[in-house]
Amino acid sequence: MNTFTATSVLIVAISVLLIASSVQSTEQQDFINTHNAARSQVGVPNLVWDATVASYALNYANARKSDCNLVHSTGPYGENLAKGSSSTFSAISAVNLWVAEKPYYNYTTNSCTGIYCGQQCLHYTQVVWRESVKLGCARVQCTNGWWFVTCNYDTPGNYIGEYPY
Repeated sequence: MNTFTATSVLIVAISVLLIASSVQSTEQQDFINTHNAARSQVGVPNLVWDATVASYALNYANARKSDCNLVHSTGPYGENLAKGSSSTFSAISAVNLWVAEKPYYNYTTNSCTGIYCGQQCLHYTQVVWRESVKLGCARVQCTNGWWFVTCNYDTPGNYIGEYPY
């Protein structure tokens, strides 16, 4: 291989890595920004991205690639799961699904309302849980073409009898 070809291959490889890193970084920022926008609405401090929590999320997401089932891990973190079939099912889409549960949370009674109609709010309360300070998320494409998203939270939330904020 001549020097020109080797240099060209190296430049292409570096470009691919930079683009992949940029996409990952943008998605990471989308997860953080969307969470923190919801948290700021209720006066809760921002989450910070944590590499250890993100690694856990990615490992679990990869384990779900073959079936894409919304089965919670039994790990040490709080966890929200989502999946979508559209190629536009993004980090923002997933977090917005969870935040859309906000109307079903009643702060006065510290409970979900409308649960008999299939409504829930525990994804939302995990997003805004005050004691959760670290975030790690992953989005992977499953073998069936769907997208699987998991976000993990350290410290976990949703303790019975405790208010999220």
